[in-house]
Amino acid sequence: MSKKTENQSFVTEITPRSQDFSKWYLDVVRRAELADYSPVKGCMVIRPYGYAIWELIQAALDRRIKASGHVNAYFPLFIPESLLNKEAEHVEGFAPQVAYVTHGGGEELEEKLVVRPTSEAIIGTMYAKWVQSWRDLPILINQWANVVRWEMRTRLFLRTTEFLWQEGHTAHATSEEAEAEARLILGLYRRFQEEWLALPVLTGLKTDSERFAGAVRTYALEGLMQDNKAMQAGTSHFLGQNFAKAFGVQFQTAAGGLDHVWSTSWGVSTRLIGGLIMTHSDDNGLIAPPKVAPVQVAIVPIWKTDDERAQVSGVGSQVKADLEKAGLRVELDLRDTMKPGAKYFEWEGLGVPVRLEIGPRDLASGQVVLARRTGGKAPVALQSAVGAVTAALDEIQASLLAAARERREQNSIRGATKAQFLEFIKGSGGFAYGGFCGQPSCEAEIKEQTNATIRVLPDPEFRSKEVPKRCMWCDAPSIAEAVWAQAY
Repeated sequence: MSKKTENQSFVTEITPRSQDFSKWYLDVVRRAELADYSPVKGCMVIRPYGYAIWELIQAALDRRIKASGHVNAYFPLFIPESLLNKEAEHVEGFAPQVAYVTHGGGEELEEKLVVRPTSEAIIGTMYAKWVQSWRDLPILINQWANVVRWEMRTRLFLRTTEFLWQEGHTAHATSEEAEAEARLILGLYRRFQEEWLALPVLTGLKTDSERFAGAVRTYALEGLMQDNKAMQAGTSHFLGQNFAKAFGVQFQTAAGGLDHVWSTSWGVSTRLIGGLIMTHSDDNGLIAPPKVAPVQVAIVPIWKTDDERAQVSGVGSQVKADLEKAGLRVELDLRDTMKPGAKYFEWEGLGVPVRLEIGPRDLASGQVVLARRTGGKAPVALQSAVGAVTAALDEIQASLLAAARERREQNSIRGATKAQFLEFIKGSGGFAYGGFCGQPSCEAEIKEQTNATIRVLPDPEFRSKEVPKRCMWCDAPSIAEAVWAQAY
């Protein structure tokens, strides 16, 4: 991992969260050198440190996707406009965000090409060629790719014109299999986000107004950020036979009949990095959960003389080797152009979970000083440094999840009345649980008056003990409990 020299400029002061959360967020991104704006409006350059986080997310999630029986493939970036137009609801849903290629090779194209906003159209077309019989099912394919959605208001990682993601697309012989697939992936995403990103999320069903264009049902994951706004952290869609009928994906059934496949699609993106930042970081910069921290341990030797430098750097090198044998990502900071305090400041801004300080006095005492990014500093015996660091990383990972979950619950209200909801949303905000009548007009009125939307109709494990019997807004009979929040 390359490091900055003291001549390279970076953010030295971070705007407090309480003063301006949006500015704080961008300051954290810039200080950690995660991303930068590109010359193309709305697009970002993911810098090496930010991309290293994405690679760790990608690798860990890819292992889980493959372990659940899926395989990776790749489909084209360009989609003929005629293919996208085959599914009316789908194209209508994406129309404002679609980018087109009209010229190529110096000539106007006979048919415009859509720059991939999502891949249902092109993948459905290919599945129609590949599927003939029930023996060809299920198809369980995932791809890692970029997509383009023309955004008017952008923010690094959270909403950009181009972003990176994975998108799974599966085809099944029965509705039950496809529904089970959509739920399987929802659970896979939830466990990954909790275990790797320390991001506690609610899961549940989207309302019709919030579901994916062309889907029968959309399931989503919603996290609560430190400013008490919700962030959608992934979706899994049961598409029914809508896309199969649009693109002619048919198969001969085991009974000899002909039927359309039942399909799903699902994905998470680089938006997860934005969620990680807004869930854990503080006014000193990035806090990275250890499992996805590009550097898990920074070793900072301290010296004044050449002899001391030789001694502490030698021990530092050995500690680094021991930690790497234990499978950790470690940097040994031997730069002689920076004082120790400046190094501490830099590693802190990068969100490195653990810092080890080794000075002459520490060597004389047979110890190193272990400092945690989340707070706390104490000496540990040199001979037990590996065990102490490993334990600290595990504790930091667990404590970040626990703190985020506790903060979410402290900023949630249940069984809200209309008056309580209005006061809550216009005040500090957060997750508001209440009864919902199911009427789109009621949902739209709430959004118009408060800018809050139904994030999910929560799964059973997130529902309140007492299920609301009346709609929180109009007092009509409730058909489900809903979770409202203002969102990114």
